[in-house]
Amino acid sequence: MALEFLGSSNTSQGGGCPSFYRDTDTGNIIVQGLGLTDPAKRAQLLQLKPGEDAVIVPAILFEMHAGKVTGG
Repeated sequence: MALEFLGSSNTSQGGGCPSFYRDTDTGNIIVQGLGLTDPAKRAQLLQLKPGEDAVIVPAILFEMHAGKVTGG
């Protein structure tokens, strides 16, 4: 599996998270970001299955890179 870097936000410190990547084998999008740790907010999520987690993605990241993620 090779990952193609699609972009990060201006909230990223040192080019880390939050960031978007594309799996070049499957076309799936990978999100690097801080985990959602607020218990009250986690409780509102649908059931998380083993191996799943919730990641916080600032809205600006979508605004800046939506075309890359959707292929537009």
